[in-house]
Amino acid sequence: MGYPTSPRLRQARCAIIGFGCNQAFLFTMLYLDGSVAGPERGFLADRADLLCLLAVMAATFALMLHRRCRAALLRAGDGLANLFAAPLVLALLALVVLQSLLPEAPWIGFALLEGLLVGVPLALLLCLWGRALGAAPIDRSVPEVFIGSALGAAVCFLVVALPVAEAPLLLYALPLGSAWGLRALAAMADADAADGEAAAGGEGAGAPASAPSASDAPDDEATKLSGRILGGTVMFGLATGAIEAMTARAQAASHTSLSVTFILFVLYCVAALQLYGGRPLSLGTRAVLPTGSNRETGPLGGAYRLAVLLMVGGFIAVPLLERVAVAGVAVVLAGYLGVFSVLVSLFLIMGRIAGRDATASIARGFAALFAGEILGVLAGAGALAAFGGAGAAPVLVTLAGVAALYAYLFLFTDRDMAALSVVVAKSDRFDEACSRIAAEAKLSKREAEILPLALRGRTAERIAGEFFISKNTVDTHLRRIYAKCGVHTRQELIDLGERTEGEL
Repeated sequence: MGYPTSPRLRQARCAIIGFGCNQAFLFTMLYLDGSVAGPERGFLADRADLLCLLAVMAATFALMLHRRCRAALLRAGDGLANLFAAPLVLALLALVVLQSLLPEAPWIGFALLEGLLVGVPLALLLCLWGRALGAAPIDRSVPEVFIGSALGAAVCFLVVALPVAEAPLLLYALPLGSAWGLRALAAMADADAADGEAAAGGEGAGAPASAPSASDAPDDEATKLSGRILGGTVMFGLATGAIEAMTARAQAASHTSLSVTFILFVLYCVAALQLYGGRPLSLGTRAVLPTGSNRETGPLGGAYRLAVLLMVGGFIAVPLLERVAVAGVAVVLAGYLGVFSVLVSLFLIMGRIAGRDATASIARGFAALFAGEILGVLAGAGALAAFGGAGAAPVLVTLAGVAALYAYLFLFTDRDMAALSVVVAKSDRFDEACSRIAAEAKLSKREAEILPLALRGRTAERIAGEFFISKNTVDTHLRRIYAKCGVHTRQELIDLGERTEGEL
């Protein structure tokens, strides 16, 4: 006789499997997709599909930063997920068939077509995952990112290891699993919301919206940390783009170096999860905060340091590994994927402590990362043109190594991670205070979502913009919050929140 699965465990399983499928598909498009590339066509043709894909995704993320565009794009993303991302899979298969039928067609046309048909849906799926993971507590979402990323890399490794040239085409079906995970998480959230509305007497029902998180940080501190993270993100993207310029993506799918990359990244994720203890998804695990009195940073800080160490170690080992027929860039890319996972976690955290939907934070972070990678690839093209062929390799390795070290030593450092831990600690107390007030006052789901913004003194107009609802609706919710909490003004509500935090 089996035991029933807890809702929290079901949520974790859906998040890990779905996000793992999404990560595997992203890795496929960035590193395994060589449908456009051709070594005989030169540098631009070898990387045209990568550049077009990155450019389209960066543009989509930039549009996501505008509220009106974000609302429309999220609706389109939800529609894509409701169709299990089938249009994306069919578009990819159609591209493969089209290129086989038209082998002499201009490569730039296929590159642009792939960038548009794949880049926009993939960016939307990443934003939807930012929204889904951002809705969960940080203690759960960050380990889910690492476990899901490791699962995605393991899938890529197994497919690459198959002795079949067309095996990577199997990875084109992964968006189906990503959309399934999003739908499953949305259904669980709807069920929880229905239960909450029933418990609150049915008040506040309405169309679901992406809710800002309940936590917050001082604007200056959050802005400073966000700026440092974005600066480091651009530099890490630049370093990766420079390394990408050294690789021939047409040969990547059959090269053993990518197998080394994926297996090293899986091992990295396993090592990073050890920092969280034996049960990284268990209650009480802190994603950022130190776990001991002598620790300066928490598990995420250790994972960040480990990823940079792997990445820089790859730069140093490039000449040595080449002697044993293993591409040194394989280690560098494994370290970059580790940094990538840390950055995704940081984007989720910054969205939470800034009191906004994690979708905007994810979009901002990925726009910076991919913009940096585009610059790195173009810088690599310039180095190849200036020095020619293999002679440019030492220059590119040096450029990438300097960019990565600069990002770690001067932009987003261990000290900033420690400062982030302090901000998250304050955010946790604010979260707990909001939860206590909502529970004691028996607020509806929508009222509980508006409460933290009201406690921070946000105007009704700004709250309405966050939720894409009218100001009159916000005013109605605020009046109900005042009545249930036994206060009459916004200041009295803020005083109640401060007293509750003090008690905690």
